[in-house]
Amino acid sequence: MKHKIIVVLPAYNAEKTISLTVNDIPKDIVDKIILVDDASEDRTFELAKHLGIFAVKHPKNIGYGGNQKTCYSLALKYEADIVVMVHPDYQYDPKIIPYMIGFIKEDICDIVLGNRISSRTEVLRGGMPLWKYLINRFSSVIENIIFGQNLGEWHSGLRAYSKKVLETIPWQNNSDDFVFDQQFLIQAIYFGFRIGDVPVKTRYFKGASSINFKRSFIYGIYTVYTIFIYFLHRLGFYKSKLFISKKK
Repeated sequence: MKHKIIVVLPAYNAEKTISLTVNDIPKDIVDKIILVDDASEDRTFELAKHLGIFAVKHPKNIGYGGNQKTCYSLALKYEADIVVMVHPDYQYDPKIIPYMIGFIKEDICDIVLGNRISSRTEVLRGGMPLWKYLINRFSSVIENIIFGQNLGEWHSGLRAYSKKVLETIPWQNNSDDFVFDQQFLIQAIYFGFRIGDVPVKTRYFKGASSINFKRSFIYGIYTVYTIFIYFLHRLGFYKSKLFISKKK
């Protein structure tokens, strides 16, 4: 069975890395590449058009989560069977996309994440700051225990989703900020989707996007809040729009 594969790139000020990212996307298996520029202050949009990929630009900045909402709306509009989200800052190697979508094609997983956390030595050698590594490991272990998962990390910027995931999860109701990704995974668990991961090299460097400690702290607070709402909804104490299927 032929699957239509669409790669989406939620971009903001990615002029320096967009060419590297797009050039490494395996064009032989990808049917369409969509870049959504969240009102960048550089030439991200113009460069994307020059590279020959489909690109749209928000008239004003609406945030990382809001950017993804546009990405997924467009991917579904163009009838994707599998959607791969890649951060266009070249931290993640798009060359592993064939392996990620293979697990979805073979009906082993509904969602596949790129996992940067293989060993502490490799991660730190790849440039991840020690404080980021420690927070990533700690939070991922806690969330695995809470939700009964076994993911290497919960904070990946390389993800593949089956069409049914995007048609079921009410991601339009998620935050427009960075916690969007955490909400999405918690929603996926609530709706019973199968989540797996594959190893990807850690690649931190000057010019790659990264949120600072303050933004990371806020991201963590909202993640804890989402977990709290998840349990309130599961126990019937509170009805959250985050966990009401779009198919109902």
